[in-house]
Amino acid sequence: MAGLKLDGLRKSFGANEILKGVDLTLADGEMLVIVGASGCGKSTLLRLVAGLETPTGGRILIDGRDVTQADPSARDIAMVFQNYALYPHMSVYENMAYGLKIRGLRKAEIRAKVDAASSLLGLDALLDRKPRQLSGGQRQRVAMGRAIVRDPKLFLFDEPLSNLDAKLRVQMRGEIRRLQRRLKVTSLYVTHDQVEAMTLGDRLLVMHQGVPVQLATPTEIFERPADTYVAGFIGSPAMNLLPGLMRRNGTAIAVDDSEFALGPQRYALPDGHPVFLGIRPEHVALAADGMAWPVEVVELLGSEMLVHATRPGGATLTLRTPNAPTGGPAMGETIRVAFPAERIHVFDRDSGRRIEPA
Repeated sequence: MAGLKLDGLRKSFGANEILKGVDLTLADGEMLVIVGASGCGKSTLLRLVAGLETPTGGRILIDGRDVTQADPSARDIAMVFQNYALYPHMSVYENMAYGLKIRGLRKAEIRAKVDAASSLLGLDALLDRKPRQLSGGQRQRVAMGRAIVRDPKLFLFDEPLSNLDAKLRVQMRGEIRRLQRRLKVTSLYVTHDQVEAMTLGDRLLVMHQGVPVQLATPTEIFERPADTYVAGFIGSPAMNLLPGLMRRNGTAIAVDDSEFALGPQRYALPDGHPVFLGIRPEHVALAADGMAWPVEVVELLGSEMLVHATRPGGATLTLRTPNAPTGGPAMGETIRVAFPAERIHVFDRDSGRRIEPA
């Protein structure tokens, strides 16, 4: 096992600065998931760690050794790609054994390592097949097996499940997590899929425009997003962000013609300070005396429904509610909602940053 440390890592392509200084430390055996929208710099960061790109500035240390300028082959890492990168003319066994053969290992040692990995991944019956004879999930297992046999210090995953269908993606997600915990290999996993991020990572690094905006456990990021970007990116559907003004000496927020109490906590903001009231769809409550919202769209999702409503001024709200046998809100009707004080998040409207109670 080995730790990974990134110290002020930067990368530019000409005048275009992709990474703007990333500081990061992974403990031995930890799985860190890097998540963010397309173009945020997450894949570039992974390629820098792998040695496939050269940093513009900063350092990369693996197990305390500076590998910033080291050749990829000298970093003792294994990478699993989204397109599997298997040799089509080789069998499954040959694909898994190739890297060991290049390193000069004896045939008996190669056979032992490949057999152990294939048994772990359920590939024993497929060792003689070519990649074209395998399903997408089987190819991904082979790619993982090729990485495992190398016994690397660091695993790098570059959106490995993006080419699989939804059902297989869920299955493989569980297998990757189970294997990572069993092998206890320090791992860096890149994805744009927030569900993968939330279920796979010991910690998440949320990237935005080349800058890390929050590094924390999945639970902390979901319950205490650092800014409006994280609040809108993590969670499905996204958190509702309603423009409002602070009222009553920091103990309430006014949204249009309604006012929402913030409970016993007080925010050190003057009346009239522009904020966003954040509330997740599952925490919005139907209330007979609540704020009125005209319903525009209703999405039925089996046991629950998503209700999308819009105020005359343009503010939008999504509500997640059980799909009751008696039916729920319908398109065209007006619902009334309340926001429980303990579920409200407050963000500064100018900076987007989360505001904590005084």
